[in-house]
Amino acid sequence: MEIGQRVKVYRLRDRVSPEISQRLGQSGVIEQYKMVDGSGVGIVVKFDDNFSTWFFEDELKPV
Repeated sequence: MEIGQRVKVYRLRDRVSPEISQRLGQSGVIEQYKMVDGSGVGIVVKFDDNFSTWFFEDELKPV
């Protein structure tokens, strides 16, 4: 996945806030990458309403 690519949130790995859980099924654009722990990389997605948050790569699918 590349910055600028459109992706869809198709699953959530962990429990999340209601604000993030309502993004399930929505699509957005990859803004940047984020280190989430010592070995993992998250992907920051910006949605059409300018809300952005990060997801694990296996939670997203290219649109």
